[in-house]
Amino acid sequence: MASIKKRLDGKYRARYRDESGREHARHFTRKVDAQNWLDEQTAALVSGMHVAPKTARTTVAQWCATWLEGYGTRRASTVRQAQVHVAQIVKEFGSMRLGAVRPSHVKAWTAKLAEDHEPSYVYALHSRLSQVYSDAIHDGLVPRSPCSRRTSPPAGEQRPYVATTEQVWGLYDAMPKRGRAAILLGAFAGLRISEACGLRVTDVDFMRGIITPAVQYPAEPLKTKTSKTPIPIAQGLAAELSAHVAEWRAETLLTNGESQQLGPWALERAVRAARDDVDGLPDGFRYQDLRHYFASLLIASGANVKVVQARLRHASATTTLNTYGHLWPDSDEATRTAVEAVLVARADFLRTKEVIN
Repeated sequence: MASIKKRLDGKYRARYRDESGREHARHFTRKVDAQNWLDEQTAALVSGMHVAPKTARTTVAQWCATWLEGYGTRRASTVRQAQVHVAQIVKEFGSMRLGAVRPSHVKAWTAKLAEDHEPSYVYALHSRLSQVYSDAIHDGLVPRSPCSRRTSPPAGEQRPYVATTEQVWGLYDAMPKRGRAAILLGAFAGLRISEACGLRVTDVDFMRGIITPAVQYPAEPLKTKTSKTPIPIAQGLAAELSAHVAEWRAETLLTNGESQQLGPWALERAVRAARDDVDGLPDGFRYQDLRHYFASLLIASGANVKVVQARLRHASATTTLNTYGHLWPDSDEATRTAVEAVLVARADFLRTKEVIN
């Protein structure tokens, strides 16, 4: 229902009801302006793109504050990362109305960010903005998002540094004796740093050679069900870990000098200090890169993508291929041989046919 009525003061009052029956009204000096506004609103209702006029005035900063409140139910580290991203979004678009942000604004923003930040970080910020707008659409604040594949910046190359076996053992020797088990867990079991720091002695079956991650540092649930997948380990590794536990008795495998649970930051600092004593390790080498070494070890042994995915506990084989696909042996010669065999067989058939005829 929509109508225009002239008031006693000479202005025109245009009003309509939305799909929920709520009335919206606005006053105009000219009747033609009232009609144009009414046409816009009713067209939006018909097309499913309607946003209440009062709601449409919500700014990016206002919505981001509301969005973060709802996002606060997630784990603390996840919320902190979101807060960092949102701060960048508000810095650029905070004063703008949600519906006023255009794809061109987003592309200009990501281009400016790319001048001072890594491609992966710019990509993460764009993804966060897209997430914020997706929830705004779901909440009925805007009809569409300014983010799309056309505005998305490149994610950057996912080519991790893979240490040599000599470098891994060099890092092991350079670590304090108490922290050497951490290198074993990363390089030969593929544990993430938070999983290694959260690993409890009860999570390791030393007799059967199985690690079953259950929590991450300090005792938080793992992020996904896939992360809880048991990891078979070599008996030699199980023996090394057992000897470590016998020498450094505690509830968790990794401990600090006070026999308390070792934190990820402390472990990362120890790795950074040790890497300076290892020839060839780049300045950016982190504990996570030991997990890349583990993946390369499996691939070099002939493991297929599904096996590597299972051992790394990736949610999908796509993640495994995107990260480590370049490490699998080149199959050019194998494909040449396959095609050559078919062509040779065809040539032999034709020669035999000519002889018979």
